[in-house]
Parts: sequence; C-alpha cells; structure tokens
Amino acid sequence: MAVLKLVCLAFVCMVLASTAADAAISCGMVVSKLTPCLAYASSGKGSVPGSCCSGVKDLNNAAKTTPDRQAACTCLKTLAGSIKSINFGVVSAIPGKCGVAIPYKISPSTDCKSVK
Repeated sequence: MAVLKLVCLAFVCMVLASTAADAAISCGMVVSKLTPCLAYASSGKGSVPGSCCSGVKDLNNAAKTTPDRQAACTCLKTLAGSIKSINFGVVSAIPGKCGVAIPYKISPSTDCKSVK
C-alpha cells in the first residue's frame, strides 16, 4: 500500500514539476530524499531516523534559489496532503530535530508562491 502511495505521489509530483520549470529541484527528488521520513511522520515514535535527517539536509542544501525553495515547498505540500496518516505536528518538528531551518511551514495550507 505504501508503494502505491509513493507511485501515485511521484506521478503527481511529475505533473507539478512541469509548472516549476525554473527550479533545479524535482518532486521526484523530494520524494526520494524524504521517503525515509514517512514512517516517523505518521507515528512520531522514537527518534527521527538518520536517513530521514540526511534527506532533509540534502534537500535543504539543494534548495539554494527561490524557485528551488518554491518547488520543494510545493512538493512537500503535495506530499503532506496526500498521505492521510501524516501528523503535521511531527512533520513540522522534523527539520529542527535534524538541525535544519526551512523558511516555511510544511502544511497543505502553505502558500508556496510566497516562499522566498
């Protein structure tokens, strides 16, 4: 079931990526980097997996320009909104627990066009 969700999400991200042509970050990249975070984002139990933090850090390091950050935000927003078991309180704490600061809230209601 999780694989089906990821395949569907990857498809949605490919469609969204076509609207963010100026960005170097693709939704496929976002999904790939953050897949290790999914179980933790749903349960919040234990500590954030190291592979999740590595993905968060890699993604943050790749998002150097405004179009990159907006593309990552759009993909994260789609990802967060497409998985019903996501705990947004847990998700919003992941970057900080990984030592990363991002300039927007990961939420289905985030306005990614306002991200600078």
